[in-house]
Amino acid sequence: MSYRFSARTSWDVGESGFAAAIREARTAGRELVDLTVSNPTVCGFAYDAEAILAPLASMEAMVYDPDPRGMRFAREAVAGYYGDHLADVDPDDVVLTTSTSEGYGYLFRLLCDAGDEVLVAQPSYPLFDFLADLEDVRLRPYPLFYDYGWWIDFAELERRIGPRTKAIVVVHPNNPTGHATGPEERGRLEEICLRRGLALIVDEVFLDYGLDAGVSLGSFAVGPHPVLTFVLSGMSKIAGLPQMKVGWIAGFGPEGDRRQAMGRLEVVADTFLSVNAPMQRALPVWLAGRHGIQGQILERVRENLRLIVVSGVEVLRVEAGWSAILRLPQRVGEEEVAEMLLREVGVVVHPGAFYGIAEAGRVVVSLLGACREMEQGMERIHRVTMRNHDSY
Repeated sequence: MSYRFSARTSWDVGESGFAAAIREARTAGRELVDLTVSNPTVCGFAYDAEAILAPLASMEAMVYDPDPRGMRFAREAVAGYYGDHLADVDPDDVVLTTSTSEGYGYLFRLLCDAGDEVLVAQPSYPLFDFLADLEDVRLRPYPLFYDYGWWIDFAELERRIGPRTKAIVVVHPNNPTGHATGPEERGRLEEICLRRGLALIVDEVFLDYGLDAGVSLGSFAVGPHPVLTFVLSGMSKIAGLPQMKVGWIAGFGPEGDRRQAMGRLEVVADTFLSVNAPMQRALPVWLAGRHGIQGQILERVRENLRLIVVSGVEVLRVEAGWSAILRLPQRVGEEEVAEMLLREVGVVVHPGAFYGIAEAGRVVVSLLGACREMEQGMERIHRVTMRNHDSY
């Protein structure tokens, strides 16, 4: 018997050739330098495990008293976080979710009917494709271009707005480019949304990881808000706790639109009630203790970026986040450069195409792993690119 599955899940779930090559190399016992590790809990950072786990044992979590938007004291803690970013956030305009992924799902349901479109920057993390498929929403990419830094191509963005476009997604800072949306770009985005009747969805999970010391990235939670705006974030990046599933949506905009949106989101959240009580009770503690892990991560990321620069391998400018894009020579008509690095020197990187980067010779590395791994990996990459330089 053959089952007929939903078209929304008709993905190619087979192993890619590149993933198979990595698996085979490891099975064969090859010593690989993995520059793709982006899970902070396995990168050697010093977590205060006792302080993180203690609030999960609160006896108050034994009482079931659900609030669709989340327990008020937890939402007040989120508002306090934004207060540290100079934003005035009303706890009543916050909805807790188990993750930013769930937050996207809520917002796609709120804003879109089946077949409607959402604009998403490219390069970007491929998770959006799956989220959109599951909500019967179509993604239309708008390009970021590189010119001594990353910029939004506004002319192309406007050309890609169609009659079924409902929202523009901005990842601020972007993953993997590290592009931070500045005040001028924000103003242009808001003007386009106001003129075309679109909502703005802003993913700020990497907001606390600006790489210029002493320079804070501005949050879209800071007003004024001329258009309906939703800001997403959560514990996965803010506190380096991807296993502690708590995120949120903060809503902003003209009062009438904002009130209606938050009321509808409350119904969506009430339908699922997905955020469990122990996580909500722990949230204020985790937010209060975020600076310790953030300091460690920033120190690691900055040092790894320095190691890339001194290696002589070209790295595109990155303003924030945990990733960097390397620009390597590409041999015309031969294998993709990430496959070449794996085969010739045992270095694992993400192919640029994984993030929708069209240019040849681009690979993405994580800045979160051990510095000794980065140093060794960059030495190998530099060696093989120099060895093959004449043939490129």
